[in-house]
Amino acid sequence: MALTLYVDTARWRAHHKHVQEQFPGLVPVCKGNGYGFGHERLAEEATRLGSDVLAVGTTYEAARIKDWFGGDLLVLTPYRRGEEPVPLPDRVIRSVSSVDGVYGLVGARVVIEVMSSMKRHGISEQDLPQLHSAIENVRLEGFAIHLPLDRTDGSDAVEEVIGWMDRLRAARLPLHTMFVSHLKADELARLQQQFPQTRFRARIGTRLWLGDHEATEYRGAVLDVTRVTKGDRFGYRQQKAASDGYLVVVAGGTSHGVGLEAPKALHGVMPRAKGVARAGLATVNRNLSPFVWGGKQRWFAEPPHMQVSILFVPSDAPEPTVGEELVAHLRHTTTQFDRLVDR
Repeated sequence: MALTLYVDTARWRAHHKHVQEQFPGLVPVCKGNGYGFGHERLAEEATRLGSDVLAVGTTYEAARIKDWFGGDLLVLTPYRRGEEPVPLPDRVIRSVSSVDGVYGLVGARVVIEVMSSMKRHGISEQDLPQLHSAIENVRLEGFAIHLPLDRTDGSDAVEEVIGWMDRLRAARLPLHTMFVSHLKADELARLQQQFPQTRFRARIGTRLWLGDHEATEYRGAVLDVTRVTKGDRFGYRQQKAASDGYLVVVAGGTSHGVGLEAPKALHGVMPRAKGVARAGLATVNRNLSPFVWGGKQRWFAEPPHMQVSILFVPSDAPEPTVGEELVAHLRHTTTQFDRLVDR
């Protein structure tokens, strides 16, 4: 009895090919929990796509994935002097976001990140004159720019990249390759047309692996069903049942990521109102679970346990039976499955 990730493999892979066709020179990204699929599986899929480079989040991830992917590995987290050394093969490329970082990687393969409107990390325009001598002792694989997802000021992502291309060109720095993130296919094509001597390579994770929502589905197996009547006490905290119904024990708890949620940026009145409503219900121990039964998301009977969740299903709904599976609306990047089933 498990929390299972079911994958419509043919559909999932067809989506990968479609994205690859839209973004020539695509660099797949495999970081964190492997977007819910795991590092080994995504390394296999990147190999299937014929990718020559796979981007990972950290040096620790690179150390794990190097045995599963035979091409180059691009570490996205920038190098910092004094970081813990991790033994890595020469096919690993390090991102660098400072002139000092470039000087600290003598002989290494590097990609230099420029500061975008994200304002997360990157070299500034004022740093460019110092790069000439710094890059003499490294193997420069290109520059990179990481763009924001939303542009609420109405600015143009392409124009932001063009601005940096012009600065780098004016500084007489090599522009053979530019790695980009969060561009649309038509935006990438515009850039490639304007700068034919530069190879633009889109680093893509979410859109590649999770872009077809119908290709994957989480399901939790029902482990036990117990009938309760109004007023019956149950669970760790011995709460009272608010009405007649069933306590349904389903596979999937905090160790799987169930009940854990990353903060969200809310835009508009309705999403904010729903957020306020959810917060209000939580103060009286009413929390909606990700599990669906009888066409509705069901409430947690109490906070999820480590490996299972207990749901309350009212008596007017069909009674679940042990062995059935409940669809679970879970976020891939925060979920750990027990098993993955290709179908």
